[in-house]
Amino acid sequence: MGDDVLDTMQAAELLKISRVTLLKLAQEGKLPGQKVGRQWRFSREALIKWLESGQAKNKEK
Repeated sequence: MGDDVLDTMQAAELLKISRVTLLKLAQEGKLPGQKVGRQWRFSREALIKWLESGQAKNKEK
């Protein structure tokens, strides 16, 4: 099974946060993602690991 790549809308939906919050966290380096040209891309697996590790609660404060 391959590593799914998500756009900002899909990643925000997965994390149950707004797209604005997702972009802010990504730009601050608090969320695992990569900028490709002008757009952000996120690994589904990396986002799930980020959630499970508890970093989500620590980084949003």
